Amino acid sequence: MAALHIDTELYKLKNSLQEMWVIVDKQLTKSQVAFLDYDKGVAREVISREKMVNALELKIDSECENFIARNNPVAIDLRLALAYIKINNNLERIGDFAEGIALFVLNNMSEKLPNDFAKKLRIEEMFNEVQDMFTLAKEALHDENSDKAEKIFGIDNLVDEINHAAIRIIADEIKLHPEKIEEYLYLHAVIRKLERMGDRCNNIAEEIVFYLDAKILKHNTEEKLKL
Repeated sequence: MAALHIDTELYKLKNSLQEMWVIVDKQLTKSQVAFLDYDKGVAREVISREKMVNALELKIDSECENFIARNNPVAIDLRLALAYIKINNNLERIGDFAEGIALFVLNNMSEKLPNDFAKKLRIEEMFNEVQDMFTLAKEALHDENSDKAEKIFGIDNLVDEINHAAIRIIADEIKLHPEKIEEYLYLHAVIRKLERMGDRCNNIAEEIVFYLDAKILKHNTEEKLKL
């Protein structure tokens, strides 16, 4: 009965975390639309929903802490609860970065980024790669698939590469348009936020692999004991 009770509570935690995934996914998608289309209306939507992300993070943290306090879980169940806490924190930070991009659109962006400049920066590609990392992380946890989680590490290297290249590209553009120096410096902060989103997805992937490896080891041990 105790095991069934723990499984039921873990299922509820998983559903709460799933709700967080959905909200942050929308924040990430909308921040991309706001930036690439220079859509201030969408940017305001992202900012207005940030309080919801923060509130849900606190709710999930509290639920996880209560689960640990009530059930005193061990081994794989404890690892999963701790993984949920860490994943929840990383999701909230991704939401923060999405809000930061939306604030740039509202407060520091004067027009849609010129196409040739955007292509040099590979900024749409960067958004798409981060979105792929986010989706893979979500699927990896849902499917309990460490192969999907490990794919994130390779994509993160590409996101880092785009981030590093952006510094020189922005510096060259500032020389051509010195009147936009402040805006383009803030633009680099947006690219940095995307890179940090990638890092947070990477963190989530590490938590998933950590949890799943422990689960595999547990099952292998149980099988050996049956022999």
